[in-house]
This record gives sequence, C-alpha cells and structure tokens, in this order.
Amino acid sequence: MRYAVLIAAGIALSATVLAADAPAPDLLHPKAPAGAKVFIVGPADGATVGPEFVVNFGVEGIAIAPATEVKANTGHHHLLIDVKDMPAAGAPIPNDETHKHYGKGQTQDTLHLSAGDHTLQLEFANSAHVPFEPPIVSKKITVHVK
Repeated sequence: MRYAVLIAAGIALSATVLAADAPAPDLLHPKAPAGAKVFIVGPADGATVGPEFVVNFGVEGIAIAPATEVKANTGHHHLLIDVKDMPAAGAPIPNDETHKHYGKGQTQDTLHLSAGDHTLQLEFANSAHVPFEPPIVSKKITVHVK
C-alpha cells in the first residue's frame, strides 16, 4: 500500500513537471492553427424558422474546450446575432444579447428571436474569450423568423 502511494505521488509530480515545461498560451494574441474553421451546421442560410429554433455549431482543425481550460489550440464558440462589425482583435468578445458565449464547450443552442430577418455568425475564441489571429469565423447566414 505504501509503495502504491509513493508511485502515485511520483506520477503526479512527473505530470506537474511536464505541464510546467509546456509553454503557456498567449491569451491576448492566440494564434489560429492552420486550417481551423467554424461553421453553422443548421439552420441553413435563408431558412425560415419559428421564434424558437436550434442552432448547431461545427468546428474543424481546433479543439473545443471549456473556458476554464487554458490550453493552446483550444477554444469555444461565440454566436454573433445581427452584429455588423466583428469584435476587436486582442480584446475579449463582449458578452451581451448579440454576442453569446458558449464557454462550457457547447455545440448548439436554442435561440428565441423576434419575427423578421436576423444574421448569425460564429467566432471561435480562446479561454479568455479573445479571438484567434487570424480570426476563426463562419460565413454569416440569414434566417427568416416567422
């Protein structure tokens, strides 16, 4: 039993040393991995939806992780609703009615929007909600809410 505790402690210490050797990610200027992309899986561009509908998010070439995990080459989705200008580079994406955060690593949401046309676009950001360089953004789509 005593040896098992010593072995477990040695493994934990080794993992801590290895983690300490890994470079810390740059939280204010995160570099996007080559080929990383995000996209809206559904609804389709131009779709007519009800006032409550599900939006599904897709990602390739970068890992999804909760905002509590500070690791290079990971991040989470942000949904921009009716946003004309993209959030500033090097600054956290705002958290309001038009900039929705999915910091738990969610890949879908149920939206409740008023009748009319609305635009939706995804932007992927790091654990500090800062967009990658270059930005990882989806094509902007329009949905018609009835």
